Amino acid sequence: TEGALVASVNRGYSVINRCGGCTVRVIEDKMTRAPVFKTSSVVEAIKLKHWILENFQRIKEVAESTTRHGRLISIHPVVVVGRYVYPRFAYSTGDAMGMNMVTIATEKACKFIEEEVAKEGIRARTVALSGNLCVDKKPSGVNMIEGRGKSIVAEVFLEEEVVRRYLKTTSKAIEQVNLYKNLIGSAAANSMGFNAHYANIIGAIFLATGQDEAHIVEGSIGITVAEAEEDGLYFSVTLPDVPLGTVGGGTRVETQRECLEMLGCRGSGKALKFAEIVGGAVLAGELSLLGALASGDLARAHAQLGR
Repeated sequence: TEGALVASVNRGYSVINRCGGCTVRVIEDKMTRAPVFKTSSVVEAIKLKHWILENFQRIKEVAESTTRHGRLISIHPVVVVGRYVYPRFAYSTGDAMGMNMVTIATEKACKFIEEEVAKEGIRARTVALSGNLCVDKKPSGVNMIEGRGKSIVAEVFLEEEVVRRYLKTTSKAIEQVNLYKNLIGSAAANSMGFNAHYANIIGAIFLATGQDEAHIVEGSIGITVAEAEEDGLYFSVTLPDVPLGTVGGGTRVETQRECLEMLGCRGSGKALKFAEIVGGAVLAGELSLLGALASGDLARAHAQLGR
């Protein structure tokens, strides 16, 4: 529905391909759920925190008894606020995005924790299965640092001649736009999105492939790096928080299933491939937009191609 955006991302693909393609890696893969427990005092809260950390293996067995595919990786961090305790459960969920999976597993783990700590005189009650430290469907510092869903890094090196010919600008100009806009400007705005427009690409792909559209807000956080070198431009995008899947949920809807099939990413064993494609698409979109800003072509492109 946005002519300029489609053209821009396609231009980014073309430039990347002219330079031999990009490299994409999924560096973390986990889905989180963080309940909140109420105790009687901060003393009890600290006891509960230590009990959870010391009994991880027992909690893991209980949580994993609810699922064939989910695996409890860690419970970190375990945050104490007054007399309340917020443990962040992190799971691997196979090719599913996994929110339902981890919610069911964590619910059983919470009941187990309540029963077991009571035997040791610790009074703890689950107030809510989600205490917002997850952090689900919201931009957050903890997701920026710890990651959630797929954490993706995509990079490319562009020869200076290609930058000048196809982006109509220079590596140094793109580096400066990225510094002044994405880094300094975002810091001035107290933003967690140190990038130009990750959400545009994440949003388009998520809607087309049956992902949870509310997770677009999580995919909007991340950092773009642009460094001018003697013979060209090093350019990368880091997306720490991209929840996605190739099975379950909206991926079963006919049109969305067809889109995943076109990408060769439908079904089991395809989630990491899909995440790499998403990372490459964001890289292309980010590169093209920064090129347009550096060359002064942004307004003209929108006037010609429409919103």
